[in-house]
Amino acid sequence: MVNFEYYTPTKVIFGKDAEEKTGELIKAQGCKKVLVHYGGSSAKKSGLLERICKSLENAKIDYVTLGGVVPNPHLGKVHEGIELCKREGVDFILAVGGGRVIDSGKAIGYGVANEGEVWDFYEKIRVPKACLPIGAVLTIAAAGSEMSNSSVITNENGWLKRGYNDDICRCRFAIMNPELTYTLPAYQTASGCVDIMMHTMERYFTKETDTALTDGIGETLIRTVMQSARILKEDPENYDARAQVMWAGSLSHNGLTGCGTIGDWASHQLEHELGGMFDVAHGAGLAAVWGSWARYVYKEKPERFAQFAVNVMGVTNDFSDPEKTALEGIKQMEEFYHAIDMPTSIHELGVDLTEEQIQELAYKCSFMDKRTIGQFKVLNRQDMENIYRMAR
Repeated sequence: MVNFEYYTPTKVIFGKDAEEKTGELIKAQGCKKVLVHYGGSSAKKSGLLERICKSLENAKIDYVTLGGVVPNPHLGKVHEGIELCKREGVDFILAVGGGRVIDSGKAIGYGVANEGEVWDFYEKIRVPKACLPIGAVLTIAAAGSEMSNSSVITNENGWLKRGYNDDICRCRFAIMNPELTYTLPAYQTASGCVDIMMHTMERYFTKETDTALTDGIGETLIRTVMQSARILKEDPENYDARAQVMWAGSLSHNGLTGCGTIGDWASHQLEHELGGMFDVAHGAGLAAVWGSWARYVYKEKPERFAQFAVNVMGVTNDFSDPEKTALEGIKQMEEFYHAIDMPTSIHELGVDLTEEQIQELAYKCSFMDKRTIGQFKVLNRQDMENIYRMAR
C-alpha cells in the first residue's frame, strides 16, 4: 500500500426532497449572487429548476441562470459562463444536473477566479490559484463530479477532451435525491452505471499489494452497482436501487476506492478521445474500450485480474491457471455490459473507425506523441493504436 491523502470536504445532503434545502445551504455560504447552471430542457420540464429558484428567492438570494450544457461539455459554454459571471458579479455557482454540468461549473469557477485563458489549466500550461465556490444538485448518477476534484471539458477547436484535477474545485455541498433520476432514459442510466464502476476499476487495477481493505470496498461497490443496474433495467423507479447507484457514484470518485493504490486511467484517456471526436456517451465509450484494454494488459499481472474475476464476477478460481481465470472475468464483464445494453466495441457505438481515425485518436491521446498513459501497463502511442484497433 502506497502513502496517500484522503480529502473529502463536500457536505452531502441525501434523500427525498433534499433539494428543498438549496436556499438555506447557499445562504450559509455567505454569497451575494448565484449562477444557476444547468443542461437541457429536462430541468425546466420537470419543475426542478423552478423549485430551485424558488428556494433561492425564499432565502433572499439573487441569481442568474445559464443553461445549454451538452454532454462532453464545451469550452464555448464555459467562456459564456465566465463572461456572464463577471458581468453580473456572481460569487457562487450552483450546478443543477449531472457530471457535465458540474464539470462546466468548475471550469467557469476557475475562469472567473483567475486571469487569462481557462483552457490553459486543462492543457496543464498553468495552475489555477482559486476557484469560485460551487454546489451541486445532482440529477444523474454517473460522473461523481459532485464529490471529486476533477473536471473534464471539450475544446471545439480540434475537439480535444481534457481533464484537470485540483482540490480547490471540490463542491461545498452536494444535494442528492435519488428520485430526481427516475426519468433518465434507460441508456443513460446504464451508461452512468458503467462510468461509476469504471471509476473504481481504474483504481482497482494496480500493481500495488497489501490493499485488502481498499480492494474489498471497491469490489463491494462494483457488485452493488451491477446488481442495481439489472434492477433498474426492469424497474427504473426502484428507489433503493437508484439510491445505491447515486451513493456509489460519489464514493467511487471521491478517492475512497483508490486509497493506497496507484490507479491506471488508461481506459478513461482512450475514451476521452472518442468522446471528443464522436460525442459518444462517456460510460458507453468506456464499456466499448475496456475489454480490449484488459486483454491487452492483463498479462502484466494476471493474478490481479483473476482476483477481480473471482471476487467481483463470481468466477471459480483456477489456481493452476490465473490467466484462464482472468480472461473468464473479462468475458463475463463484457457479458454484463451487453445485459444492460451497453456496447463492448466501438462499432456498437455506431462508429466504424478508419485507419486514419485510429492514428488520429492515438496521436491526440498521446498529446501529440508527448506522453504515455496507464500505470498497470504503460502505453505508448503505438499501444494506443493497437487497443483502438482491437476495440473497433
